[in-house]
Amino acid sequence: MNENGLGCDPLVVAERWRKEGRKVALATVVKTWGSAPRPVGSHLVVDDMGNFEGSVSGGCVEAAVVVEAQDAIADGRPRVVDFGVADEIAWRVGLSCGGRISVYVERIE
Repeated sequence: MNENGLGCDPLVVAERWRKEGRKVALATVVKTWGSAPRPVGSHLVVDDMGNFEGSVSGGCVEAAVVVEAQDAIADGRPRVVDFGVADEIAWRVGLSCGGRISVYVERIE
């Protein structure tokens, strides 16, 4: 946490974790449609133990991105994952805004 009680910049955290020898993946929001909880450029950094910092969405979507990040760490393949939710089911699955997002997930070397 920083002095304002907010989380640290995920890119700074990623750099620190890599220097500590952790295996790390970075997820970045690359496209949004409609209402989305986080803007393009938002980051989530994940290590191979499932620790994470930052945010790309929230709720179930964020949990799914953490899993994708751990898969990217394991297999080394970058991927783009898309999440889109119709308004009537948006609250149930975690995209309360009903928007759509694309997230690029890559292992950081």
